[in-house]
Amino acid sequence: MSFAGDVKKELSKADISVSASRLAECYGLLLYSRRFCELEIKLKTEAICVAERFCDHVNTLFGAIVEKKSTLRASKEDINLHSIKVLLEDDCKRIYSYFGHSEDNHTLRVNRANIEDEQCISAFLRGVFLACGSVNDPQKNYHLEFCVPFKNLSTDLCTLMGEITECQLTPRTILRNGNHIVYLKDSEQITDLLTYMGAPNSAMDIMSAKAYKQMRNVTNRRINSELANISKTARAGAKILNAIDVIEADRGLSSLPDNLRAVAEIKRDNPELSLSALGNLLNPPISRSGVNHRLNKLIELSEEIKREAGETDE
Repeated sequence: MSFAGDVKKELSKADISVSASRLAECYGLLLYSRRFCELEIKLKTEAICVAERFCDHVNTLFGAIVEKKSTLRASKEDINLHSIKVLLEDDCKRIYSYFGHSEDNHTLRVNRANIEDEQCISAFLRGVFLACGSVNDPQKNYHLEFCVPFKNLSTDLCTLMGEITECQLTPRTILRNGNHIVYLKDSEQITDLLTYMGAPNSAMDIMSAKAYKQMRNVTNRRINSELANISKTARAGAKILNAIDVIEADRGLSSLPDNLRAVAEIKRDNPELSLSALGNLLNPPISRSGVNHRLNKLIELSEEIKREAGETDE
């Protein structure tokens, strides 16, 4: 099952013992389903839990007869598509009218009279998500959306989401294949909304995935930094060893002042040691910066030898 399927499964187990919440969730499912009018009420979903929740609401609240069909959609994952339909036209009219809609309504809008309080808003949005919502696997990216067929319904949904003070949501909309997509891309807003709708475990999964990503990114940056430092150190070590070889081949290390000769011999014999460790081997010991200063002197001397060799060759 996909992450979105897991979220819908968790939402489908939310408590609806309060009748007002059950009605609000049912209204969200109906209003944002595939078809909701006085002549036809139909929902299509890939989640069997949503199909069962829809049937339970319609049957328990209105005693309506529903027909449920399942077909296997041809795809790599062999997904079942469940189609639920209220069979009798009289039941459709009765349900449509109960929620305050009539044949005079030329466009569907959210009837706020069906959403009494904050708890009902939560239940209503849960129903909307069950009907047309989806959320990406947080291991890939952060994206939650509602696929809404009508512009007015998408506008009403954005307004309602923006009014939830405890979530501070800023939904955006785009048009995709004739549908109005209401979406969120901020991980914190997504987890807030899932928790608000009744899916705290799924919200926790997103937060855990985000924490893991952040830890992995910090680790990767640290490793990359250490590798860069190792590479830089290796290049610097190779450069000084080359300088020592140039000096020894041209003049011999014995030609150097005692302080430079000592550090050159110790570096040549212990190429893997750090500057501090090299300084501790000298007699008397010197600081890291002192060793670095002497090594730079050796590099300058080797560059001078190379320049002189170039002039002689010409």
